Amino acid sequence: MGSQDQNQYQDATLMLPDQASTPLLGANLAQLTAWVQEQGQPAYRGRQLYEWIYQKGVRSLEDISVFPKQWRSTLAEAPLGRSTLHYRSVAPDGTIKYLLRLADDQIIETVGIPTEKRLTVCVSSQVGCPMACDFCATGKGGFSRNLARHEIIDQVLTVQQDFGRRVSHVVFMGMGEPLLNTANVVAAIASLNKDVGISQRSMTLSTVGLRDRIRQLAQYNLQVTLAVSLHSPDQALREQLVPSAKNYPLEDLLTECREYVEMTNRRITFEYILLGGVNDLPEHAIQLSRLLRGFQSHVNLIPYNPIREANYKRPNARRIQEFVNALKQQQIAVSVRYSRGLEADAACGQLRITEL
Repeated sequence: MGSQDQNQYQDATLMLPDQASTPLLGANLAQLTAWVQEQGQPAYRGRQLYEWIYQKGVRSLEDISVFPKQWRSTLAEAPLGRSTLHYRSVAPDGTIKYLLRLADDQIIETVGIPTEKRLTVCVSSQVGCPMACDFCATGKGGFSRNLARHEIIDQVLTVQQDFGRRVSHVVFMGMGEPLLNTANVVAAIASLNKDVGISQRSMTLSTVGLRDRIRQLAQYNLQVTLAVSLHSPDQALREQLVPSAKNYPLEDLLTECREYVEMTNRRITFEYILLGGVNDLPEHAIQLSRLLRGFQSHVNLIPYNPIREANYKRPNARRIQEFVNALKQQQIAVSVRYSRGLEADAACGQLRITEL
């Protein structure tokens, strides 16, 4: 995709919202200003609308108290694009899982992960997931559709409002495969950056790897961290864990990843879920180090989070440390991520479409 094509894409995804159909959430200041003027209001109302949407997190245009009451009464049908809270679950560590009901009654999950200095939102990019990874609850629940730009942004605003503090980090690690919804994901990243005020360098996009999609993503020259889920250094085992790998051999995936690093000059994180007795042996670590040798990368190990749909086990602490040591001995940068929200089924791999 050349720069001209990219500009055409950006123009297409940032069209002026239409009151009859397109939600206002995701529109920028200039577009919102043009929209209020179409409604016969002065241009400064656009700034007010922008601030109420992105800073105050308003859920209904009728609640914007600075707008004239008579005009507000006519805005009941104007689509703002906010979801409704279906369910909220709090884990002992403070992590909160949200089930959000969308306009078409589909349910998605998003997770707020607080620390003293950070508030991270794990957002979904699809309703369900078509990738069917064997260890993942989302993949076993089926797939419905892609999320629209406003439905992605809404997740961040929902968490921000509920916690009463600014979101500092966003990870596209919830339901779905982001690179099967690249247009809406990239548009949401742009709005979260420019309108909500979150640095792209504080965002992470996770993918299992799809042919040509990482190369396509590189064309946008984003400053986000790309996280590629490997989960095995062996093609046959990876196909067992990640069915889509049958169409995309490891060698081809890593070639595309190297091209991404060359095009963006940004390091890639490789995610690797440790499954007890399956892919967590020291020899697996040696194989992995050979694959990544000479690569500008970082390995993020994730001990498996149990789900009721699969019989995998989490490796014990000794086995995890042996894997870490084996990678370090091969000069591979590595860290272990222990997922938050385990007790609320909000940890990595545990998100599922749930009706309560």
